[in-house]
Amino acid sequence: MAGDITELDLANIALEDAGGGVLVARLNRPAKRNALDAASVEDLVRLFSEVPRAGVRAVVLAAEGPHFCAGLDLVEHHAADRSPAAFMHLCLRWHEAFNKMEYGGVPVIAALKGAVVGGGLELASAAHVRVADATTYFALPEGQRGLFTGGGATIRVAGLVGKARMIDMMLTGRVYAGQEAIDIGLAQYLTEGSSFDKALDLARAAAENLPLSNFAICSAISHIGNMSALDASYAEAVVAGVVNTQPEARARLDAFAKKTAPRVRPPT
Repeated sequence: MAGDITELDLANIALEDAGGGVLVARLNRPAKRNALDAASVEDLVRLFSEVPRAGVRAVVLAAEGPHFCAGLDLVEHHAADRSPAAFMHLCLRWHEAFNKMEYGGVPVIAALKGAVVGGGLELASAAHVRVADATTYFALPEGQRGLFTGGGATIRVAGLVGKARMIDMMLTGRVYAGQEAIDIGLAQYLTEGSSFDKALDLARAAAENLPLSNFAICSAISHIGNMSALDASYAEAVVAGVVNTQPEARARLDAFAKKTAPRVRPPT
Protein backbone atom coordinates (compact mmCIF):
# COMPACT_ATOMS: atom_id res chain seq x y z
CA MET A 1 0.00 0.00 0.00
CA ALA A 2 1.20 3.52 -0.80
CA GLY A 3 2.10 5.24 2.45
CA ASP A 4 0.64 3.61 5.52
CA ILE A 5 -3.11 4.03 5.60
CA THR A 6 -3.20 2.01 8.83
CA GLU A 7 -1.77 5.07 10.60
CA LEU A 8 -4.83 7.21 9.86
CA ASP A 9 -5.99 8.82 13.10
CA LEU A 10 -9.56 7.53 13.28
CA ALA A 11 -11.70 7.73 16.40
CA ASN A 12 -13.83 4.61 16.03
CA ILE A 13 -12.32 2.43 13.31
CA ALA A 14 -9.26 0.20 13.82
CA LEU A 15 -7.14 -0.54 10.74
CA GLU A 16 -4.91 -3.50 9.97
CA ASP A 17 -2.80 -4.39 6.93
CA ALA A 18 -3.68 -8.01 6.13
CA GLY A 19 -1.06 -8.24 3.37
CA GLY A 20 -1.44 -8.53 -0.38
CA GLY A 21 -3.07 -5.12 -0.60
CA VAL A 22 -5.95 -6.11 1.70
CA LEU A 23 -6.96 -3.63 4.40
CA VAL A 24 -9.07 -4.70 7.39
CA ALA A 25 -11.22 -1.91 8.84
CA ARG A 26 -13.04 -2.75 12.08
CA LEU A 27 -15.82 -0.67 13.57
CA ASN A 28 -14.60 -0.23 17.13
CA ARG A 29 -17.47 0.74 19.45
CA PRO A 30 -18.47 -2.72 20.70
CA ALA A 31 -20.06 -1.38 23.90
CA LYS A 32 -22.49 0.54 21.66
CA ARG A 33 -23.01 -2.42 19.31
CA ASN A 34 -20.92 -0.34 16.88
CA ALA A 35 -23.71 2.21 16.46
CA LEU A 36 -22.68 5.07 14.19
CA ASP A 37 -22.27 8.40 15.91
CA ALA A 38 -21.19 11.53 14.04
CA ALA A 39 -17.50 10.81 14.69
CA SER A 40 -17.80 7.31 13.21
CA VAL A 41 -19.39 8.69 10.07
CA GLU A 42 -16.54 11.17 9.69
CA ASP A 43 -14.10 8.26 10.12
CA LEU A 44 -15.82 6.45 7.23
CA VAL A 45 -15.68 9.55 5.02
CA ARG A 46 -11.98 9.98 5.71
CA LEU A 47 -11.10 6.31 5.35
CA PHE A 48 -12.86 5.76 2.05
CA SER A 49 -11.50 9.03 0.68
CA GLU A 50 -7.99 7.67 1.24
CA VAL A 51 -8.48 4.01 0.23
CA PRO A 52 -8.41 4.49 -3.58
CA ARG A 53 -5.23 6.59 -3.38
CA ALA A 54 -3.38 4.35 -0.93
CA GLY A 55 -2.79 1.32 -3.13
CA VAL A 56 -5.43 -0.70 -1.28
CA ARG A 57 -6.66 -3.54 -3.49
CA ALA A 58 -9.56 -4.71 -1.29
CA VAL A 59 -11.13 -3.84 2.07
CA VAL A 60 -12.66 -6.16 4.65
CA LEU A 61 -15.18 -4.12 6.64
CA ALA A 62 -15.60 -5.89 9.98
CA ALA A 63 -16.49 -5.06 13.57
CA GLU A 64 -15.29 -5.62 17.12
CA GLY A 65 -17.62 -7.46 19.48
CA PRO A 66 -20.62 -9.64 18.66
CA HIS A 67 -22.48 -7.15 16.45
CA PHE A 68 -21.65 -5.58 13.10
CA CYS A 69 -23.59 -2.35 13.50
CA ALA A 70 -26.84 -1.41 15.25
CA GLY A 71 -27.31 1.71 13.11
CA LEU A 72 -27.65 5.34 14.11
CA ASP A 73 -26.47 6.05 17.65
CA LEU A 74 -29.92 6.87 19.01
CA VAL A 75 -28.58 7.97 22.39
CA GLU A 76 -26.36 10.59 20.75
CA HIS A 77 -29.20 11.59 18.42
CA HIS A 78 -31.61 12.05 21.33
CA ALA A 79 -29.08 14.03 23.39
CA ALA A 80 -28.12 16.26 20.46
CA ASP A 81 -31.75 17.32 19.87
CA ARG A 82 -30.77 18.35 16.34
CA SER A 83 -32.72 20.78 14.19
CA PRO A 84 -34.15 19.48 10.88
CA ALA A 85 -31.35 21.24 9.01
CA ALA A 86 -28.66 19.82 11.29
CA PHE A 87 -29.95 16.28 10.88
CA MET A 88 -30.23 16.73 7.12
CA HIS A 89 -26.56 17.68 6.97
CA LEU A 90 -25.63 14.68 9.13
CA CYS A 91 -27.50 12.43 6.70
CA LEU A 92 -25.59 13.99 3.82
CA ARG A 93 -22.34 12.95 5.54
CA TRP A 94 -23.68 9.39 5.75
CA HIS A 95 -24.33 9.57 2.01
CA GLU A 96 -20.84 10.96 1.44
CA ALA A 97 -19.29 8.03 3.30
CA PHE A 98 -21.39 5.34 1.65
CA ASN A 99 -21.02 6.80 -1.83
CA LYS A 100 -17.25 6.77 -1.40
CA MET A 101 -17.50 3.09 -0.50
CA GLU A 102 -19.77 2.09 -3.36
CA TYR A 103 -18.26 4.24 -6.11
CA GLY A 104 -14.62 4.32 -4.97
CA GLY A 105 -13.56 1.47 -7.23
CA VAL A 106 -11.95 -0.69 -4.51
CA PRO A 107 -13.80 -3.90 -3.51
CA VAL A 108 -15.35 -3.69 -0.04
CA ILE A 109 -16.29 -7.04 1.53
CA ALA A 110 -18.45 -6.77 4.65
CA ALA A 111 -18.06 -9.42 7.36
CA LEU A 112 -21.45 -9.40 9.07
CA LYS A 113 -22.45 -10.78 12.46
CA GLY A 114 -25.12 -10.11 15.04
CA ALA A 115 -27.12 -6.94 14.46
CA VAL A 116 -27.12 -5.43 10.97
CA VAL A 117 -29.89 -3.02 11.76
CA GLY A 118 -31.11 0.35 10.50
CA GLY A 119 -28.08 2.42 9.53
CA GLY A 120 -25.97 -0.71 9.97
CA LEU A 121 -27.85 -2.27 7.08
CA GLU A 122 -27.38 0.95 5.10
CA LEU A 123 -23.64 0.66 5.77
CA ALA A 124 -23.56 -3.01 4.79
CA SER A 125 -25.54 -2.36 1.60
CA ALA A 126 -22.85 0.08 0.44
CA ALA A 127 -20.31 -2.77 0.44
CA HIS A 128 -19.88 -4.74 -2.77
CA VAL A 129 -20.06 -8.19 -1.15
CA ARG A 130 -21.72 -9.15 2.13
CA VAL A 131 -20.94 -12.30 4.14
CA ALA A 132 -23.33 -13.29 6.95
CA ASP A 133 -22.81 -15.86 9.68
CA ALA A 134 -25.24 -17.86 11.79
CA THR A 135 -25.69 -14.98 14.24
CA THR A 136 -26.48 -12.30 11.66
CA TYR A 137 -29.90 -10.67 11.52
CA PHE A 138 -31.17 -7.78 9.41
CA ALA A 139 -33.85 -5.22 10.25
CA LEU A 140 -35.05 -1.69 9.53
CA PRO A 141 -36.87 -0.70 12.76
CA GLU A 142 -37.25 2.98 11.85
CA GLY A 143 -41.04 2.77 11.77
CA GLN A 144 -41.17 1.55 15.37
CA ARG A 145 -38.75 4.30 16.48
CA GLY A 146 -40.68 7.15 14.88
CA LEU A 147 -37.89 7.61 12.36
CA PHE A 148 -37.18 7.30 8.64
CA THR A 149 -34.08 6.03 6.87
CA GLY A 150 -31.53 8.73 6.07
CA GLY A 151 -28.41 6.87 4.95
CA GLY A 152 -29.43 5.47 1.59
CA ALA A 153 -31.70 2.52 2.43
CA THR A 154 -34.33 3.80 0.01
CA ILE A 155 -31.67 3.44 -2.70
CA ARG A 156 -29.47 0.50 -1.76
CA VAL A 157 -31.60 -1.74 0.47
CA ALA A 158 -34.58 -1.31 -1.85
CA GLY A 159 -32.23 -2.19 -4.70
CA LEU A 160 -31.23 -5.40 -2.93
CA VAL A 161 -34.62 -6.68 -1.75
CA GLY A 162 -37.18 -4.64 -3.68
CA LYS A 163 -39.46 -1.79 -2.64
CA ALA A 164 -42.24 -3.98 -1.24
CA ARG A 165 -39.96 -5.97 1.09
CA MET A 166 -38.26 -2.82 2.34
CA ILE A 167 -41.60 -1.18 3.13
CA ASP A 168 -42.67 -4.33 4.97
CA MET A 169 -39.45 -4.33 7.02
CA MET A 170 -39.96 -0.69 8.03
CA LEU A 171 -43.70 -0.90 8.71
CA THR A 172 -43.76 -4.16 10.66
CA GLY A 173 -40.25 -4.51 12.09
CA ARG A 174 -39.75 -7.76 10.21
CA VAL A 175 -36.35 -9.37 10.87
CA TYR A 176 -34.53 -11.54 8.34
CA ALA A 177 -31.80 -14.06 9.14
CA GLY A 178 -30.18 -17.23 7.83
CA GLN A 179 -30.96 -18.60 4.39
CA GLU A 180 -34.05 -16.41 4.04
CA ALA A 181 -31.82 -13.32 4.20
CA ILE A 182 -29.60 -14.76 1.49
CA ASP A 183 -32.57 -15.70 -0.68
CA ILE A 184 -33.94 -12.14 -0.74
CA GLY A 185 -30.53 -10.60 -1.44
CA LEU A 186 -29.42 -9.06 1.85
CA ALA A 187 -26.11 -10.94 1.63
CA GLN A 188 -24.40 -13.12 -0.96
CA TYR A 189 -22.78 -15.63 1.40
CA LEU A 190 -23.88 -17.46 4.54
CA THR A 191 -21.18 -19.25 6.49
CA GLU A 192 -21.46 -21.66 9.39
CA GLY A 193 -18.09 -20.48 10.67
CA SER A 194 -16.49 -17.05 10.79
CA SER A 195 -17.86 -14.45 8.41
CA PHE A 196 -14.56 -12.61 8.81
CA ASP A 197 -12.50 -15.55 7.59
CA LYS A 198 -14.72 -15.95 4.55
CA ALA A 199 -14.68 -12.21 3.85
CA LEU A 200 -10.89 -12.18 4.10
CA ASP A 201 -10.64 -15.07 1.63
CA LEU A 202 -12.92 -13.22 -0.80
CA ALA A 203 -10.96 -9.99 -0.38
CA ARG A 204 -7.68 -11.77 -1.09
CA ALA A 205 -9.18 -13.33 -4.22
CA ALA A 206 -10.49 -9.95 -5.41
CA ALA A 207 -7.11 -8.34 -4.70
CA GLU A 208 -5.54 -10.68 -7.26
CA ASN A 209 -7.57 -9.03 -10.04
CA LEU A 210 -6.12 -6.14 -11.99
CA PRO A 211 -6.95 -2.86 -10.18
CA LEU A 212 -8.48 -1.29 -13.30
CA SER A 213 -10.81 -4.26 -13.72
CA ASN A 214 -11.85 -4.00 -10.08
CA PHE A 215 -12.35 -0.26 -10.46
CA ALA A 216 -14.76 -0.85 -13.33
CA ILE A 217 -16.62 -3.62 -11.48
CA CYS A 218 -16.91 -1.65 -8.23
CA SER A 219 -17.64 1.77 -9.72
CA ALA A 220 -18.86 1.63 -13.30
CA ILE A 221 -21.62 -0.92 -12.62
CA SER A 222 -23.19 1.36 -10.00
CA HIS A 223 -22.89 4.42 -12.24
CA ILE A 224 -24.33 2.53 -15.21
CA GLY A 225 -27.26 1.41 -13.07
CA ASN A 226 -28.24 5.07 -12.67
CA MET A 227 -28.46 5.66 -16.44
CA SER A 228 -31.05 5.13 -19.10
CA ALA A 229 -30.63 1.93 -21.12
CA LEU A 230 -29.30 3.92 -24.09
CA ASP A 231 -26.73 5.83 -22.02
CA ALA A 232 -25.82 2.68 -20.09
CA SER A 233 -25.02 0.73 -23.24
CA TYR A 234 -22.76 3.56 -24.43
CA ALA A 235 -21.00 3.86 -21.06
CA GLU A 236 -20.49 0.09 -20.84
CA ALA A 237 -18.88 0.06 -24.28
CA VAL A 238 -16.53 2.91 -23.34
CA VAL A 239 -15.50 1.26 -20.06
CA ALA A 240 -14.96 -2.07 -21.83
CA GLY A 241 -12.84 -0.31 -24.44
CA VAL A 242 -10.53 1.01 -21.75
CA VAL A 243 -10.43 -2.01 -19.43
CA ASN A 244 -10.28 -4.77 -22.03
CA THR A 245 -7.27 -3.27 -23.79
CA GLN A 246 -5.17 -2.48 -20.71
CA PRO A 247 -1.57 -3.59 -21.20
CA GLU A 248 -1.51 -5.45 -17.87
CA ALA A 249 -4.19 -7.81 -19.15
CA ARG A 250 -2.13 -9.13 -22.05
CA ALA A 251 -0.22 -11.68 -19.94
CA ARG A 252 -3.48 -13.05 -18.58
CA LEU A 253 -5.02 -13.24 -22.03
CA ASP A 254 -1.88 -14.89 -23.33
CA ALA A 255 -2.12 -17.55 -20.60
CA PHE A 256 -5.76 -18.15 -21.53
CA ALA A 257 -4.86 -18.52 -25.22
CA LYS A 258 -2.10 -20.99 -24.34
CA LYS A 259 -4.47 -22.96 -22.05
CA THR A 260 -2.27 -22.36 -19.00
CA ALA A 261 -4.76 -20.14 -17.18
CA PRO A 262 -7.19 -21.60 -14.64
CA ARG A 263 -10.45 -22.67 -16.25
CA VAL A 264 -13.92 -21.94 -14.92
CA ARG A 265 -15.24 -25.16 -13.36
CA PRO A 266 -18.57 -26.07 -11.76
CA PRO A 267 -18.55 -26.05 -7.94
CA THR A 268 -17.74 -29.33 -6.24
